[in-house]
Formats: sequence, structure tokens, C-alpha cells
Amino acid sequence: MSDENSGSGGLQRTIDWKQGLAIALGVPVLILPSIGYFASYVWAFAIIVWVLSVFQGFMQNFAYGELATMFPKASGLPGYAQSVFGTNKGNKKYDQGKLLGGFSAWSYWFAWNPVLAIFAILIGSYLKGLVPAFAGIPDLALYLASGAVVYIFLMLVNYRGLAGGATLGYILAVLSLAPLIIIALAPFVTGHFEMSNITGAWLPTDWSWDIPHILILLGLFAMAQWSACAWETAAIYGPEYKEPKSDVPKALFICGAICLVTFILVQAACTGTLGIEGILAEPFSPMLPMAQMTLGPIGGALTILMLVAAMVMIIQTAFLGASRAMYSMAEEGNLPKFFGKMNAHGTPVNAMIVIALFNMGFICMGTPAAILAASAIGYVCANGISLFAYVKAKLDPRFSKLERPFKAPKGWQSVALFFGLFNLPLCLIGVVYLNSLEVGWTSTIVGFVVLALYIPLWFYSQNENPVRVENETHVMSEALM
Repeated sequence: MSDENSGSGGLQRTIDWKQGLAIALGVPVLILPSIGYFASYVWAFAIIVWVLSVFQGFMQNFAYGELATMFPKASGLPGYAQSVFGTNKGNKKYDQGKLLGGFSAWSYWFAWNPVLAIFAILIGSYLKGLVPAFAGIPDLALYLASGAVVYIFLMLVNYRGLAGGATLGYILAVLSLAPLIIIALAPFVTGHFEMSNITGAWLPTDWSWDIPHILILLGLFAMAQWSACAWETAAIYGPEYKEPKSDVPKALFICGAICLVTFILVQAACTGTLGIEGILAEPFSPMLPMAQMTLGPIGGALTILMLVAAMVMIIQTAFLGASRAMYSMAEEGNLPKFFGKMNAHGTPVNAMIVIALFNMGFICMGTPAAILAASAIGYVCANGISLFAYVKAKLDPRFSKLERPFKAPKGWQSVALFFGLFNLPLCLIGVVYLNSLEVGWTSTIVGFVVLALYIPLWFYSQNENPVRVENETHVMSEALM
């Protein structure tokens, strides 16, 4: 980096590790759609799945933290692959490296985009359990209504841009942890938690370590990392930390430790309090009966309402992030200009409308697990390609001149290569197999269709933006100047 005061996209180094940590503190809420789903397949062993998945997050995020400081002009994790693979010399119109980098960004967008639909369904499910008047409304109608209300509200709130909202965003991110921890800790205080519900039900009675069950486990790992590795947001803001050498590792390790505790705590509390049968009786919202059991009807209702507010915050995070990802891809010439159109206040309205419509369609799939399974296909692709990009960045001599204010431990390219191969192809094969067992081929087909949709959009954008052929490697060129 030639300019220590510059950050990604021209941003300045204005945040410290505490603010970077706050950005990622909404991540533990992402466990909610998976509590019942994981328990249905591996019972109490789901706790171990979360432990190993957060560990995977540590391994991957060391690499992403280093990439963040190697490429100060790149737009976060989706931008790293484009920075590494899109550096070929020449003026080729259809550059394969640019296509691969753009596909990684599209995969990452698809990983976060369905968060809106998943949590709109969960909000509808929690509200139906809390409000008797909603009991007679068909589930799908309530989910669609919840999604429409939340999306319209967020578009109105964010229509004039994001000015002045940073501090409030940090506060809301921290507060999103409060209801999750209150509900999870309550059974230990009230005496409702029973350790035998865990120790007596580690794995289903018919479980065996054969190929089909190993594929199921790989599929669960693919879905778990969608939640448990998402605290990468603490690392990808490396170019905006005041002291990246110290701020990046602090934010990473502390956020990872918080996620490790909360993911284990939440799954263990639900399993120990409700038992496997109790979780499976409420697979969408197992924390609702647990809150009502331990905190009483009033306390449980208030706590769940806080949790719903936290879900709205997570939806907004994904909504804004996904819309700006589409905008940045359009700016890079990897998506048609339509997706990059902004209003007078600097808000990418076209991208926001497209994302809202996308998610209304996702809601029709009916279950959060089915949507998450489709989304997880995008996430394993994005992680795999990004980790391979890190390996290339470490071994390719063209990148040797780049400064690295934060460095992963020596030899980390081998670790990144291992987890890259774990994502592609192992987790990808696992999640496809798991999808076929759970909802037939619907999730898999949806996942691959959305990913494949990028190809015609990309080729169209190359014809639409011929001037970008000369500048397709500008991120790397600026970094090496």
C-alpha cells in the first residue's frame, strides 16, 4: 500500500477494532434457521458441528485478513478474487480471470441475498406463535406479508442513503446479542436445562459412519459455515482500520471467540432444555417455546420481540450489503449498468428492488432450511474461490511487492488450500446430496440456476461496457504503483 491513510473504495482509516467488532456482532443471530434442522440430522452432535465450523472460520479469516491489507482498493471479500485473478495483461474483451473473480463476487452476493427471505419467514413464524390473531392465517401468506412489510420499510428508511447512521448501527449490532444470550442462559438459571438431553442423544440411533452419512455431515458443514464463518466481516474492513497490524487480529480473535461461545451456547441450551423431540416439534422457532418455558409468557414474549427486532437488523445488513455488492459489480463492469443506477441520494435503488423481488420468490420455497441450502451453494463457491485466490496471491511473484500490514502465520497458503478444497468440491458435493434428501432437487436447482444466471449477465455487461476492457486490472495496477 502506497498510501497508509487510504482505504477500500477511497475510504479513510477511521475505525478501530471495537467498531470493526461491532459490525460483526449480529452474526450469532444467523444460527436461528439451523437449530432445528441440524438437530434433525445429528441430534446433539450439532454442537460439535458448530465448534468445528467456527474453528474453520478462524482458519479462513486469517487468509482474508491478510488479503484485506494486500488490496486496499478491493471491495471486501468479493473483491479479493477479482483482484487476484483479474490481473492478466492485455486487452482481452472476455478475460477468464475477470469472469472468475466476478463469479466469486456473484456467489458471495447470492450467499447473503437470501438472508432477507430466511428471516422474513422466521419473523412470520415467531409472530404467529406470539399473536393468537395470526393463527388462522396461512403460513405462506404471513411470510410474504412479513417480507413485504420489512422490505418496503427498509427501502423507505434507506432511500436517502446511510448518512449519520453508523453509530446507531453499531449499537443495534451489539444489542442484537442481548435477546439471544438472555434466552440461551435462562434455562441454566431456572433449572430447566438437563445435561442428559445432550449426553443421551449425541447421534441418531441409526447413525453410521458410511459414505451417505459422511456426505450428510459435509452438507451440514456447508450450511453451518454460512452462519459460523460469517464473522469474516471483522476482517474484510482491514483497509479501514486505523492500525491494521493490531486492529485486524484483535477484531478477528475477539469476534471469533464470541461466536464460538454463542453458537455452542444456543444449540446446547435448546438441546438441553427441550430435548431432541422438543426441538423437532418447533423446528423453525425452537427458541420461542424455550423462552416461554423459562421466562414465562410475558418475559418470553418481550424477549422474542427483541429477537424479531434483531432479525430486522440482520435483514437490513444483508439488504444494504447485497445491494451495494450488485452496485459495485456493475461499477466494475461485471454486471449490467442497470444494477448500478443510483438515486439522487446515492442509494442503489434498482439493486434494492431486484433483491426484494428475488427474496419474495425465495419465500415461496416455504422453509428457511431450503433457502439456506440453496444459498450455501453460493457461499461454498465464494469461500473456495477466495481461498484459492489467497494461495495464488502468496505464490505468484507478481504479488510479492505488495505490503502486508497484517500477515497470517507462515505457510498459511497450505491451510488455505486445504480449506479451499474442503469447500470445493467436498462441501459442495455434501450440500447437493443433503438437498436431495431434504427437499428433492429444488434447492440445488435454484442454487445452480441463480449462479448460472451470472454468465449471460456477465457477457452482456462486457458488450455494454467496452471501455472497461482497458481498465479491467485497475485494482491490481493501482496496488502495485
